[in-house]
Amino acid sequence: MKPSTLKLAALTTLALAGTAHAGEVKYMLWDNLQLPAYQQCAADFQKANPGTTIKITQVGWDDYWTSISTGMVSGTAPDVFTDHLAKYPEFARNNQLVDLAPLIAKDKVDTKQYRDGLYDIWGRDGKQYGLPKDWDTIGFIVNLDMAKKAGVSLADLQNMTWNPKDGGTFEQVVRKLTLDRSGKNATDPKFNPKSVLQYGYQTPPGGGNTGSMGQTEWSYFAVPQGFKFQDAPWNSTFHYDSPAVASTWQYLAGLPAKGLSAPMQMVKGSSADAMFVTRRVAMIPQGSWMVSFFQSNAKFPTAWVPLPKGASGQRASMINGLGDSIWAGSKVKDEAWKWVKYLGSADCQSKVASFGVVFPAIKGLAEKAQAVQKGKGVDTSAFLTMAQNTFLPPVADHSSQIDAIMQSAWESVMTGKAAAEPTLKAANAKVNAVK
Repeated sequence: MKPSTLKLAALTTLALAGTAHAGEVKYMLWDNLQLPAYQQCAADFQKANPGTTIKITQVGWDDYWTSISTGMVSGTAPDVFTDHLAKYPEFARNNQLVDLAPLIAKDKVDTKQYRDGLYDIWGRDGKQYGLPKDWDTIGFIVNLDMAKKAGVSLADLQNMTWNPKDGGTFEQVVRKLTLDRSGKNATDPKFNPKSVLQYGYQTPPGGGNTGSMGQTEWSYFAVPQGFKFQDAPWNSTFHYDSPAVASTWQYLAGLPAKGLSAPMQMVKGSSADAMFVTRRVAMIPQGSWMVSFFQSNAKFPTAWVPLPKGASGQRASMINGLGDSIWAGSKVKDEAWKWVKYLGSADCQSKVASFGVVFPAIKGLAEKAQAVQKGKGVDTSAFLTMAQNTFLPPVADHSSQIDAIMQSAWESVMTGKAAAEPTLKAANAKVNAVK
């Protein structure tokens, strides 16, 4: 889960109380939208733990992992940091994370309190490298003014289907939402795909993990067609050469030629999010962590709707969950563990839920966050609908090498430089050769 490419803050540091001392725990996260919630958790924690100070640093996604990695080498990494499933395997492999398993057992932390699957995915061979903090799914956000003018109802949007041959009712909706500069939509034979004023749909250009995970870009189209990343977490054999992936990538790559999406080269200079808030596109995919961003930046009526059903008749969304990890080089491991344990507790996660920015990992608190969001005028039930049929992201060693291979393949296909099927076969062979 990544913040918007429209950065609201590049770097923010909050020293919440006191000055640096032996009891200071440095904590780093990347999402500025979640910063107030964790500032409150830190303030509450400090009241209950006199002598311990939580110093929070927020660094935008693009610089975050470089900061963590270089800090581990130089000895200046944060004691605790928000970790990602695509990143932690390499930290763990290099012995840069504290094994939390004995601490969890000693303090009898209830690991069953978390949403199913979120705890186990942070462990391997009896060791545990993070405590779950939240979860997210994907939905589509739609400009309701554009939908109304196109004659597309909310029911139409909530019940879309998709297949790679003709795009299903998803493409029918997208065609109605697409307008050329003479005002014709893409259902009109006279529609000009080379002179588009308003695109119906936009695939995000993606960045890190796009080719290998496709959380917001492509996985939810491929999985209902029968695709599985790997047979089980940590399995080193991948299935990116699946026909379901090839047909999905080829379909998405073909949307610009139809005039239904902007060419990927154009979007890379901006973002799908920016196109949406500036009314250049009617519908985009995004994650539940971005609800507050669009509430603040989209100055028109919007709706979040579930992803389309595939050939199986099912919808499917990746469910990603962040965790908090402790750096093995920390000089304040005892205090760091107390902080991580608190971050994973009902006390902190209930406070996070009250801010309505993300869905906490503890069972039942997502509904609390949803109620807060509804009170702000945003219906986020689509994300809970998607949470009924989810799949986990791939988790494996050498994830950065795998992602580099798959990112190159994705960009080649999406920019029209190569066909999906041979590109994916070659990329999958390279991925499975990584050791």
